[in-house]
Amino acid sequence: MESFFTLAYEESLMTDVLQQTTTIVDALQKVRDEALRYGRRVTDTGKGIDAHQVQAERLAYLATEVEAARALLTYAQAAHGHGETQTPEMALSFAAEIGHKSLSQADTHLADFGFTEAFLADTLGRADVKAAIRSGAQESRCRQIGRAVIANRGVNNCWLESEVAMMTRDSVRQFARSEVSPVAERVHRHDELIPEPIIHKMADLGYFGMSAPEEYGGGGMGNLAMIITTEELSAASLGVAGSLITRPEILIKALLRGGSEAQKKKWLPPIAAGQLMVAISVTEPDTGSDVASVQCRAEAASVGGKPGFVLNGSKAWCTFAGRANIIALLARTNPDPRSGARGLSLFIVEKDPFPGHSFELRQPSGGVLQGNAIPTLGYRGMHSYMLNFDNYFVPAENLVGEENGLHKGFYLQMAGFAAGRLQTGGRATGLAQAALEVSATYANERKQFGSPLADFQLTQYKLGRMATHLAAARHLTYAAAPAMDKDEAAAVTAAMAKLLACDMAVWVTQEGQLLHGGWGYGEEYAISRYVVDALVLPIFEGVKPILELKVIARALLA
Repeated sequence: MESFFTLAYEESLMTDVLQQTTTIVDALQKVRDEALRYGRRVTDTGKGIDAHQVQAERLAYLATEVEAARALLTYAQAAHGHGETQTPEMALSFAAEIGHKSLSQADTHLADFGFTEAFLADTLGRADVKAAIRSGAQESRCRQIGRAVIANRGVNNCWLESEVAMMTRDSVRQFARSEVSPVAERVHRHDELIPEPIIHKMADLGYFGMSAPEEYGGGGMGNLAMIITTEELSAASLGVAGSLITRPEILIKALLRGGSEAQKKKWLPPIAAGQLMVAISVTEPDTGSDVASVQCRAEAASVGGKPGFVLNGSKAWCTFAGRANIIALLARTNPDPRSGARGLSLFIVEKDPFPGHSFELRQPSGGVLQGNAIPTLGYRGMHSYMLNFDNYFVPAENLVGEENGLHKGFYLQMAGFAAGRLQTGGRATGLAQAALEVSATYANERKQFGSPLADFQLTQYKLGRMATHLAAARHLTYAAAPAMDKDEAAAVTAAMAKLLACDMAVWVTQEGQLLHGGWGYGEEYAISRYVVDALVLPIFEGVKPILELKVIARALLA
């Protein structure tokens, strides 16, 4: 009888926690919606973003955090019925933190948001909302979450609705820990290339085409399975395994959207089977986020009686270009610079794979492709290259979409990037998960002032916040995956997942490093690798400011 009353009391507490979270999130959504309405008006439905960049960034981040709070609440409501008690606490803690932050920001920049004092008082300033925020923000709540994290050493075994997703997580985690983790530190410290056995084993397990349709040799498993796979591989190593399946996914999405049927049948099966490794080449030495300004030229030519194009120009930051068998390359096919995005085409450039940090490929026709790896702080294993094309020939059949794809490369590439951003959400949560686990383990084992670090309130509080923000980013990413399965126009949610998860990963890894003290700065502990690997996340697949302004804000204000 006593246990019955205990369970009933605990159930009542959880119901109250979820209700308080709902109160905060509902108020946040009203604030977000009103802020966007005013933002559309002052920016002329997004056309004038550049005259309001600072506020547009605020709006993008506000909308992203509100979306994450809603995603975590929705998950907590479902998971609560399956015995999860910590997730509702995390949902309230995260919502309270975002509610407090948003109230302070809106109150400080009231005119920029277009709010009145009365509106703010009736939403985030309402008595019941403020009471819920105070309840959720209690440090004791966060410390309790932290103690649970410490007890299970930070391991993520969150409930998943899909049995396929659960099985995917378990099997990939086993592979990542047995095959990837043992080589991760060596590859990082010596700046080695990904060991070939890792690539072959991942290919055998079907990791390179999980979301590709079965008719083209893929697994047809959808984006969620692909995200979970990416997450678990990234927890073992971002550079050795976590990013390996991103590039194939980007090209797969571009081919599915704009490739001819012959191209889909030719390229998709070997890509999905892991027989062809893929690199993506868009950035140039003088052109980064402004993709429409790409200058590398592709000019119509015939070599040996075969129609095609010759490539001339330089590219930068082409990750995995040395080992790759094919490079998806964006080049200018309309020489008029005024053509901008409408003058670009996407090509599949075939090449021999090369190990090491530099390569040179010479064609019988005289074309040359040279590549040199760029030294980097972290994210080692794949290597990012500077490329130079000198009259390098590509047959006409390798223009994605063939004749119908001429000058449409920008739009095909952007479709691929949307998938890449979604996957980067998984990469970031995986890396942050690894940092959380080693930090919780270290807190258990390291003693200072006569007690384990885990016994100190501040350690518990920090680990609780780390786990809470990680959960919010994870479930925002998970929510974006099925949304993109249904409609690829839902790319703004994937961009939000990328934005939030990457910032979270940078912060979580650095918090973990501080928990390690001096040892966090030594290569002896994996946390130092996680810190330098995380730094790249807000940069690739859309550097943070461009992602906020040109992708998220533009979509929300349009």
